[in-house]
Amino acid sequence: MTYAGPGEETSPVGRTGGLPLNSGDFSWPTCATCKGPMQFLAQLPLDDLGRYADRGEVGGRGMLAVFMCQNDPGMCEEWDPTAGGNAAYVFPGEELPSPVSAPEGGETKLGEVSVFGYERVDSDDYYEASTGWAKRTGRPQREALGQLGGEPSWLQGEETPDCPSCGRLMDLAMQLEEGRHHETSANFGGGGCGYAFVCEDCAKAAFLWQS
Repeated sequence: MTYAGPGEETSPVGRTGGLPLNSGDFSWPTCATCKGPMQFLAQLPLDDLGRYADRGEVGGRGMLAVFMCQNDPGMCEEWDPTAGGNAAYVFPGEELPSPVSAPEGGETKLGEVSVFGYERVDSDDYYEASTGWAKRTGRPQREALGQLGGEPSWLQGEETPDCPSCGRLMDLAMQLEEGRHHETSANFGGGGCGYAFVCEDCAKAAFLWQS
């Protein structure tokens, strides 16, 4: 996943920043520790897994949305998939989604919207692929925003979450870098990566980060 330019904060594409899209009733998530509203990090149309990662069919697979508390970084266990400091959802894809307004107060949005571009790189290793892409294209390394699907490239130990409904290991939907500019990027501990997983059969999602 590469930086494809700025985008509208309500665009129905894969992106970091902006506002989430949801076709039904939705309450903006709050942190279990500080009780403040979480920051919206990213969304991914799950159809993109079929379009660009050869994983499944295309059509109505829904939208993955990821949130994380940034009201008191480091104090709310926002790196953990089950501690209540972050939240991830699979929103149904049958209807045209509508933007969800951010609540007042707290850290709710990133400093910019960055649209995902997708480029295939012939490598089994994510970091080799991202550094090779930067060298080949002459673009900054920070414009490699992550990977779509595939296997997670862990910075620490393996932490693939189980689906809370069926108990099976979840599938990686995307691995995220912090972003292309430190003033507007996500906070994964300084140089870390975020990992968003889904169980599409159960319409469940989970998020964690490592640094």
